[in-house]
Amino acid sequence: MKKSIFAAVAITGVIAGAANAKNNASIQQRGANTCISSNGSPNHDIGQFPTRGNPNRFKAQQVKLCFPTNPTFTGQPNERARTVGVTLTGIPIRPGTADWYDASSRRGHSRDRSSGWNLEALTPNGKVFGLDENNAHVDNRGLYHYHGMPAALINLNDSTLIGYAADGHEIHYAGGEAQSSWVLKSGTRPTAPRGKYDGSYLQDWVYKSGAGNLDECNGAKVNGKYVYFATDSFPYYGRCHMGEPSADFIPKRGR
Repeated sequence: MKKSIFAAVAITGVIAGAANAKNNASIQQRGANTCISSNGSPNHDIGQFPTRGNPNRFKAQQVKLCFPTNPTFTGQPNERARTVGVTLTGIPIRPGTADWYDASSRRGHSRDRSSGWNLEALTPNGKVFGLDENNAHVDNRGLYHYHGMPAALINLNDSTLIGYAADGHEIHYAGGEAQSSWVLKSGTRPTAPRGKYDGSYLQDWVYKSGAGNLDECNGAKVNGKYVYFATDSFPYYGRCHMGEPSADFIPKRGR
């Protein structure tokens, strides 16, 4: 990994204040953990919800996510956390979706995993699930969350740092300098929905070491410190962690 690739990335560990009055975010260190709290409202306007593809309404609500202040690096991908991180503005990051291809559903997808094809919210063919212009939408509790990189966080507080992952490592956005190593498979899907691998489903992608300059979890070492990167292409944010994710980011039963 050439350090010059990430020359613009400053490893600071500093979390600055919210960008405007609508967004109310704060950070506190509690023992071995650091916690980011917010009112669930981002530092920018959100799309109009409900909208096509998303029947839910936005609801401002208390968000508090804690992660290790001094994260560890295991080198072994951990996929336990569905919410992979939190922004400096206190908005959860969830790049994946809970919907799977389902020919028996009127919408063509449901929470039934039996097809083995997990839908993506951001695809090379466009956005689905009613994502707004900041690559986000609301869930059934009205909680606003990101599936891709929001323009409003680019160069936030004159820094590449946009948030922290569930295991405590920093998340940065370095534009085209950070390149994912995930690539589209060649050929066609062997089962329904069939068709060419085009990025509409998680299973359309495969990790190919060396295809980019990031690892399987969309991370790399910068100046000796491991960090994750948000990218403009799949997986957008790392879908796994190279440290131990905090329980705050792991789904509870029934949710």
